Amino acid sequence: MSLLSGIDASINEKLAPISDAVSGFVFYSVPLTEAHSVPVILVWLVLVSLFCTVYFGFINFRLFGHAINLVRGKDEKSAGAGEISRFQGLTTTMSATIGLGNIAGVAVAVSVGGPGAVFWMVLMGLFGMSTKFLEASLGVKYRETLPDGRFSGGAMYYLSKGLAEKGLGSLGKVFAVFFAVCCIGGTLGAGNMFQANQTFHQLVIISGGEEASFWADKGWLFGLLLAALVGAVILGGIQSIAKVASKIVPIMGGIYILAGFIVIAMHYTRIPSALADIFTYAFSGEAAFGGMLGAIIQGVRRAVFSNEAGTGSASIAHSVVKTDIPVSQGIVAMIGPFVDTVIVCLVTALVIVITGVYNTGGEMEGVALTSRAFESAIPWFPYILALTVFLFAFSTMISWSYYGLKAVTYLLGETKSVDITYKLIFCGFVVLGTCSNLKVVLDLSDAIFFLMAIPNVIGLYILAPDIKKDLKKYLQSIEK
Repeated sequence: MSLLSGIDASINEKLAPISDAVSGFVFYSVPLTEAHSVPVILVWLVLVSLFCTVYFGFINFRLFGHAINLVRGKDEKSAGAGEISRFQGLTTTMSATIGLGNIAGVAVAVSVGGPGAVFWMVLMGLFGMSTKFLEASLGVKYRETLPDGRFSGGAMYYLSKGLAEKGLGSLGKVFAVFFAVCCIGGTLGAGNMFQANQTFHQLVIISGGEEASFWADKGWLFGLLLAALVGAVILGGIQSIAKVASKIVPIMGGIYILAGFIVIAMHYTRIPSALADIFTYAFSGEAAFGGMLGAIIQGVRRAVFSNEAGTGSASIAHSVVKTDIPVSQGIVAMIGPFVDTVIVCLVTALVIVITGVYNTGGEMEGVALTSRAFESAIPWFPYILALTVFLFAFSTMISWSYYGLKAVTYLLGETKSVDITYKLIFCGFVVLGTCSNLKVVLDLSDAIFFLMAIPNVIGLYILAPDIKKDLKKYLQSIEK
């Protein structure tokens, strides 16, 4: 273990300057008051969600019912070409976004920004639905059919092919390569190592802690077991990933939401006052403007960072869905941010606000705060939380493995050797994540992940008019 710690320290020390530079660029913040500043990347993602909502005529509200019917197959005229069903495509992307951020990130938002952060979190979750519509529509529209009948799509393809149609071919290729490289970095770190690392530490906590747990010094063993589970799924390709995701997402979401509803029901007398606090502090708070500003920044930050709207990642999975009508899958994609942010994140927030633990815990925040909130009503909840964390992390890993694979094959070609090599490397990083403490690597990969939003958002603005035309035709066809 001492040798491993020495290696970790050496890697962290060497990568620290690079991580600081990239993180400083990506999360550069503009000071608004003495107490508050806002990351530019946050503004970048918020503006595109507002643009998409207005530009597409508040499609997130108008066609939400139609989205539900499409998933159910009720309004489907023909399936079309593709590899997975609409529901599988939706649950695959949801498994990538519904993760530890829904548990820990929301707690941080409430503990720092107060109850008012919940209001802004939900509001931005609703706006993010419109961004996902545009991304998924473009993913299907510009996907490629491979010789063996499989499909490849995502931001890499609509940036390169879509911008080429606009006479911006060279810029599109640069954007596509930049996006793919950043996607790979984000996949191996935030979508893999971080998930594995947090799952392992949660196991150690519930099994006795660092001093008494059997697993305390066996991260490598847990990593091998987790890598075997991940490998068994991802080796089967997108159909295997989608099949597992379509089973895990409803189960893990159901368990967590049910537990949340139980806690809320047990404190039903506090519901009116909790809702009143959420609305009151959303527009006020200590020092009025400062309190409102803090709530807005924290709530918006959690919504944007949770549902990933604007980063272009979800378009990769949506692009292989069985449909010949791109905007129809874009409409289905809107359900993702709604479930992720408006439902799952909201349940976490309501439990924290209703139980009141956010203003009694001092330094407590993150998973510990969420766990304490649930435990105040359900003493054995930490064990449920451990299971939930595992399912959230596992589902995130298998979905992000596919995102990374498509980025790699875009750069190196759709060959069997590239496919297998990448998947083996991905599983290796699972083990590395559980038995290492590469904080700098994880921070760097997190920053690289959000770099994807820079070329992607530019592409969304340029290509939005084409999708608006397609949407108009689609709406005319379903009205007949």
